[in-house]
Amino acid sequence: MIISVDPAASRPPYEQVKQQIEQLIRRGELAQGTRLPTVRQLAGELGLAVNTVARAYKELEADRLVETRGRNGTFVLASRSQVDDEETRAAATVFARAARRAGLSIAEATRVLNEAW
Repeated sequence: MIISVDPAASRPPYEQVKQQIEQLIRRGELAQGTRLPTVRQLAGELGLAVNTVARAYKELEADRLVETRGRNGTFVLASRSQVDDEETRAAATVFARAARRAGLSIAEATRVLNEAW
């Protein structure tokens, strides 16, 4: 797993780590069930504090992309298709709520969606 952190970047290091792992999962480079490096190992490789990597892992876990199994390690939980499906469902839910607030019927909302497609 190749991850780098730019100390001069405006984005905090934990966000850089989180984003890069998330991208690896989305691209299928980290498959479901893949064990991630330990927090200490990755922190050492990147020259970061252990708490920085732990925060990135914790946020990935909150997003249901990885799962920490105690002393067994942290594993990729979601496959690329699961991540894409969840994002699509979330976007559809946001769109449906906005359409209802705007007073659109299902037919009108479908028309708007078809036009955007």
